[in-house]
Amino acid sequence: MASTPRKGVMERMFARKSIAQVQRESETSELKRSLGKWNLLLLGVGCIIGAGIFVRTGSAAALHAGPAVLLSFVVAGIVCAFAGLCYAELSSTLPVSGSAYTYSYTTLGEFVAWIMGALLLLEYGLAASVVAVGWSGYVVSLLADFGLVIPPQFTGPAGYTLMKDGAPVLIDGQTVTTLFNLPAFLICMVLALLLVVGVSESAKVNNAIVAIKVSVLAAFILVGGAIVLSNLPTLMAENWVPFIPENTGPGEFGIDGIMRAASIVFFAYIGFEAVSTAGQEAKDPAKDMPFGIIGSLVVCTVIYMLVAAIMTLLVDYRTLNVPDPVAVVVDNFGAQWGWLAKIIKVGAIIGLTSVVLVLMYAQTRIFYTMARDGLLPKVFSNVHPRFHTPALNTVVVGLVTAVAAGFFDINVLGDMTSVGTLAAFAIVCLSVIYLRRAAPELPRGFKVPLYPVLPVLGILSCVYLITTVPLNVLMFFAYFMVGAVALYFVYGLRNSNLQHGEPQDDAPDMGEFPGPVIED
Repeated sequence: MASTPRKGVMERMFARKSIAQVQRESETSELKRSLGKWNLLLLGVGCIIGAGIFVRTGSAAALHAGPAVLLSFVVAGIVCAFAGLCYAELSSTLPVSGSAYTYSYTTLGEFVAWIMGALLLLEYGLAASVVAVGWSGYVVSLLADFGLVIPPQFTGPAGYTLMKDGAPVLIDGQTVTTLFNLPAFLICMVLALLLVVGVSESAKVNNAIVAIKVSVLAAFILVGGAIVLSNLPTLMAENWVPFIPENTGPGEFGIDGIMRAASIVFFAYIGFEAVSTAGQEAKDPAKDMPFGIIGSLVVCTVIYMLVAAIMTLLVDYRTLNVPDPVAVVVDNFGAQWGWLAKIIKVGAIIGLTSVVLVLMYAQTRIFYTMARDGLLPKVFSNVHPRFHTPALNTVVVGLVTAVAAGFFDINVLGDMTSVGTLAAFAIVCLSVIYLRRAAPELPRGFKVPLYPVLPVLGILSCVYLITTVPLNVLMFFAYFMVGAVALYFVYGLRNSNLQHGEPQDDAPDMGEFPGPVIED
């Protein structure tokens, strides 16, 4: 009996899941196609609005763009639109859950899927840490409104000077060096324990949380906008002149600073691709998916620009380098609006809590899916017999996100998240180009217009924004990716189910979680 010839390393690295298999999974799905285009648009808005606008906008304005951060939102929105159109084509061609990881496995092969999994660790795992730090900032601010003060040494990353209103905080004439962000650490651990036990939220609860987030921003825009309009000439002269501050160094103001800030506020758009994970539940994926993805980007860009305009008009942009910039601004509404400031902070805390929970959930399911494919140890796909959740997996994710949130600076964490997401988006754009060439006969409900110009622009714009990130972050990213590649050759390549021709086991029931809001 002749033995089966052993495949070469390159052939094994780029082995792909069958497109037919992926499409069969879609056809045999038991998920109900109940989501129309407006449902998908609202899903996108709900997933997008959160951490970015509440957390990262302040540092983008204070350190890099000044009032011109409005233009940074436009740049970031255009880059996301390029990637969004590519997601729309892939989601209408392969309308299955799994999104970027599944797209990569099906089009570019296993090695690229592994890289995508590593990038999604940055997009979701570290994003949860960023949001937790922002959550901490709003909690500290709200507690201070009620006279409850957490020792300042335990409200920031290790080894940083505590700042307020752009100046160092002094206690007994001495600056304060932070040791550890205790609230951020605790919220990650508490939510990890909730995920272990099993959190099942109904669509009504999710809709309520989205309504709270949108209402908070609406109140901010209405009240802040009224204050701005009543004092517009004075405020513009004080805080918007010059609109684009003069460049003071690489990435510091000027046009260069606007582009650098675009890579920061890009974080505010993370989540739009979650619409693509609803492919199996869209009534008409060919028409509804593009509408949901692009529509949610347009709506959120308008909201973001309004919020950024009010923020930079009401306070000096240099005071916004804090985890809770919206809180800083509402505190400047005036004493008569103190009650509204408290409500806005509570709404932000509720919204950010939900975002941390969903991001951590998404990360555990990324590990779970990769473990089921054999790319990670099976222990990450083990489901607790009582809680029906990947318990050990969830504890590991909780510890990693908690330690990162407790010890690292929010700007470094945010930059790492943006780099990982930008790289993932570039791969999605490349997947569209590859699939057009490799399988031109596949039925596509939606095609990227001006092909191949827009996918190429998507790749180039993502790569360009990555290059605007500080060198130390890029070095860390390079080390991270080298470690990820090494782990693939040490473990993933040897244990992949696809390499051994083994079918996946049926997935255990892990209960429900709100809507199609994750990407794995």
